[in-house]
Amino acid sequence: MSYEYTLGVDLGGTKTEIIALDKRGSECFRKKVATVKASYGDTIKTICALVLEAEQHLACKCPLGIAIPGAVSEHTKRIKNANSFWLNDQDLKGDLAKSLSKDEIFLENDANCFALSEAEDGAGKDYATVWGLILGTGSGSGIVINKQVLRGRNLLSGEWGHTTLPWLTDEERELWRDVKCYCARDYCIETFVSGVGFERDFAKRKGVFDPNALTFATIGKDIVELIAKGDHDAKACYEAYLDRLSRAIAAFSGFLDPDVIVLGGGMSNVNKLYEDLPDRVRHYIFGGEFDTPIVPNVYGSDSGVRGAAWLPLMHSAKV
Repeated sequence: MSYEYTLGVDLGGTKTEIIALDKRGSECFRKKVATVKASYGDTIKTICALVLEAEQHLACKCPLGIAIPGAVSEHTKRIKNANSFWLNDQDLKGDLAKSLSKDEIFLENDANCFALSEAEDGAGKDYATVWGLILGTGSGSGIVINKQVLRGRNLLSGEWGHTTLPWLTDEERELWRDVKCYCARDYCIETFVSGVGFERDFAKRKGVFDPNALTFATIGKDIVELIAKGDHDAKACYEAYLDRLSRAIAAFSGFLDPDVIVLGGGMSNVNKLYEDLPDRVRHYIFGGEFDTPIVPNVYGSDSGVRGAAWLPLMHSAKV
């Protein structure tokens, strides 16, 4: 099926954004509004208003893809595992279909949308198997094979962030024992390799750690810049982060063995990681051989919403 335009919505925790792409992937419309938190009804109203405005601008009805912070259960058709808790157990697709009188609505996990965007026309466009890692406020990943999202029977493909950090040390167990992941599990990869995890480690080393803090005074890129100024805590924090991220990548590369790894989120802006990660991952990988490119994303924070807009085309390619 051919579409003149496709719409993509990124349903984020702080902002809700819509774009329209034409057949060539060129942007034709964009608008961003603040997300009304903790209100499912307002979420529906916000998405509907954005879609109607975009379609009015384009003078046509368009298929819609939505990047969500969770997944749609194959059994209940309702959202599960969303950290935007007000979405859980809701029939978002069904409710939007009724409100918009639209059948062509496709929902997908936001990390999968990130990976799809980069696989379609971003940093992974020339590779068959693309593994996209998000290292932002949280951590997750998406897997795209031959331009198709790998979802898995239980929609768990790519749920990298909520797996225990591989080769956990006794020191890490002690340092992280008061850190709880929102999923209620201990020692999740997300709590170590997210931007918040990096900043949390630095705060601990400086003796100003608040276990309930979600943001910290010093952000990741600034911490790395402190290394050049001789800050020993910053250097130790970066070395620990590099090692943890390398372990997490090596363990999963051992069974996925992707053609390229694309980094996204705030920590993807730390250029030093692209220099240091390959050798450190090689240290942990089975057999000691690892030449997979680890590259920055092309579209930055736009990857989620662009990936959402690619969803209708991905699904039409299956038909």
